[in-house]
Amino acid sequence: MKSTLAPAQPRNRQLDFFRGVALLVIFVNHMPGNPWFWYTPSRFGFSDSAEIFVFLSGYVSAVAYGRGFRQAGLTLGSVRVFLRCAQIYAAHLASFLAMAAVCVVGNRWLPGTDYIQQLNIAYFFNDTQQAVFDLFALSYVPNYFDILPLYLVLLAWVPLAWSLSLLGKYLAVAASLLIYLAAWHYGLELSGDPNDGRPWFFNPFCWQLLFFTGFAFATGWLPQPGYRPGLVLACALMAALAVPLAYEPFYSRHAPLLELRAQLEPLLDKSHLGPLRWLHLLALAYLAAQLPARVAAGLERAPARWLAEMGRQSLPLFLCGMVLCYLGGMALDWAGREPLAAAAVNLAGIAGLLSIARLLAWLETKPWQAAYRADAGRVTSGLPPLFGLGLKQAAALPLLVCAALTPLLLVRSQDNANTPAVATAQPAPDPAPSGELLQTGATKADTDTETVAQRQL
Repeated sequence: MKSTLAPAQPRNRQLDFFRGVALLVIFVNHMPGNPWFWYTPSRFGFSDSAEIFVFLSGYVSAVAYGRGFRQAGLTLGSVRVFLRCAQIYAAHLASFLAMAAVCVVGNRWLPGTDYIQQLNIAYFFNDTQQAVFDLFALSYVPNYFDILPLYLVLLAWVPLAWSLSLLGKYLAVAASLLIYLAAWHYGLELSGDPNDGRPWFFNPFCWQLLFFTGFAFATGWLPQPGYRPGLVLACALMAALAVPLAYEPFYSRHAPLLELRAQLEPLLDKSHLGPLRWLHLLALAYLAAQLPARVAAGLERAPARWLAEMGRQSLPLFLCGMVLCYLGGMALDWAGREPLAAAAVNLAGIAGLLSIARLLAWLETKPWQAAYRADAGRVTSGLPPLFGLGLKQAAALPLLVCAALTPLLLVRSQDNANTPAVATAQPAPDPAPSGELLQTGATKADTDTETVAQRQL
């Protein structure tokens, strides 16, 4: 029976490329005390990598889930969305625990700095039982960990937005705009810290406008504007005029610009997605969409292709980037923040992210299946080089043995660490006559030795 499903659309290399760029900027910007922070593109405009990430996430979500809604219906399409929500929820919890472990290791590695306080997660260590409950309930969302809960909430609203679009495509767009206006007017917030009542840094009632703007463009709820010279000029002017008002070292030295920046501050509020941030991102998105075909074709070549591979694996690369950027901050604390040290730490982190993306892309190809196909029907005669192992397998054998012995080494290390405490806790023996001691001394010593040996085994 011939399938009635439409073929899947090929991935948009431009979307993956810009998501990869956003991940790199997030990595550099989130590294504590990073001197490179002042030279990333996000310092020269009203919007930054967070807006790029959320807008493109909305666009990609429409591409990924819109086909399921159209062909499988609202119910089954929603099941796929909620499955992705569960993955993001698990990733958020795992990232928090991983970062908590990194802070503990950092405090032992560099005792002079309290990384737990620096990351502002002391509540988790001081009141762990309640903090775990609040963490799972998403009522405890530290500032460093707020992008994944935001994405989780926005994605959970996708089935509702799609159901509204069935009544009218402009109805879903109007509902998103009304929620945004209501959040500004009524102060709609979600609690992010039970202790002080601090709200989520990224207010989902406001940021959903940016997410569903990208969603609406991808689904056709809103028409994507084509090339218009006047619109290109207007967007370019907005991007250019934003530079002196966005780069703090520049506008802080000029009183008129500093005063204008203060007046525009409510429209640039990041937590509530100020309107100027939204418009600035749309201007950049339009300019990016007008790239000449020659430039777009260049995204197929390295190093642009490497960045696109990062964007393709955005969730695992985001999680790895969170850990690497904080480890990079610790490395800067240890090595200093001189230009050479800063360059070494940043480039090492970027190389690590690119390597992880390349590894994930390789694993997606399932190379073991290719090996199965290559070996199918092959008849071997005689013994291979080393007891049934090929040369590559034999070369990897020492590494595999070390990996297998690692748990045993950890157990041995734990036993050695606990030995003094066990010895100290042993009660003192009852006094005995000297004659009895002479007669049974060897027996007691043998018994003690045997007991210790049994404990170690």
